[in-house]
Amino acid sequence: MTPETVMTLGQRALELTALVSAPLLISALAVGLIIGMFQAATQIQEMTLSFIPKLIVMGVALAVSGPWILQTLVAFTRRLFLSVPSLIAG
Repeated sequence: MTPETVMTLGQRALELTALVSAPLLISALAVGLIIGMFQAATQIQEMTLSFIPKLIVMGVALAVSGPWILQTLVAFTRRLFLSVPSLIAG
């Protein structure tokens, strides 16, 4: 296994991590921004006001994007396991 192969596998793993986490992070960012603007406009500084909606939206986002995330991770893992013999030999 060459250093280039290790770097390529690491890069693919990091790209997959960013791709898989994007739906949850973007939904939390959007809700946090909306709640933050609401809190700034009303001057309500209650911590649970920002935490509970984020938790609910992230649960919904996980329920919606969960099958795609699982399918993507399984496909990556399957490709990785199938390429192990060629990685060891090369």
